[in-house]
Amino acid sequence: MYLTWLDSNSWLIEIADKRILLDPWLVGSLMFGNAAWFFKSERLTPREIPQNIDLILLSQGLEDHAHPATLQQLDRQIPVVGSPSAAKLVKELGYTQVTALNHGEVFSIPHLLEIRAVIGSPTGPTTMENGYILRDLVAGTAIYYEPHGYHTQSIQEFAPVDVVITPTIDLKLPLVGTVIKGQQSAVKVAQWLKPQFILPTAAGGDLSFSGFLLKFLKAEGTAESLRSLLAANNLATQIIEPKPWERFEVKLQKIAA
Repeated sequence: MYLTWLDSNSWLIEIADKRILLDPWLVGSLMFGNAAWFFKSERLTPREIPQNIDLILLSQGLEDHAHPATLQQLDRQIPVVGSPSAAKLVKELGYTQVTALNHGEVFSIPHLLEIRAVIGSPTGPTTMENGYILRDLVAGTAIYYEPHGYHTQSIQEFAPVDVVITPTIDLKLPLVGTVIKGQQSAVKVAQWLKPQFILPTAAGGDLSFSGFLLKFLKAEGTAESLRSLLAANNLATQIIEPKPWERFEVKLQKIAA
């Protein structure tokens, strides 16, 4: 299993001999509704779009997970798996092989890979987006991804999961509360899934930020404070802090049956 963190929520996951592009934002700036005054993020270093992608996996239909400019640059023939809102977006962009997954549904590449949609983050009063469990059917290894730290208790039935990709800090807004759940939420998912490793997502990386929203966002917690919380709860899960755009192998220990 190889992973490359592409900044923010974007990842290249190499599992089951497949290259999966997860929630890609790879070109241009990131804004919500083109409102640069409210929030804007830009890359500090120009990057080349990864090649030979077998699958695009989208957890949400919002711009920071299904980035329109990036999706317009990618080959429309690449298969896409996504939440219903993300699937609707890519169909409108002209993608030809699109699978919408509702919670509990599974996309599979026979004998190689299984992708299960689980309940993810709320993006409205009635909309719950997707988290995913990716399982290598040959190696028996698995990854769980939820980009805002909203973990549903029902994922316990799929434990153990070797690698968890989730926020590790809390991000809060006045009056709204916690919009990204990190510290205690990461401990909870570690208790449920017993992963060997946790990797942070939703962090900055090689990016710059501007806009009105930044005046109110408050980040709490660090990787070190999370390590202390894991140890205090007798959890052996380790934290890997990847560097942006550096491919690395996740070396998993074989667990005796």
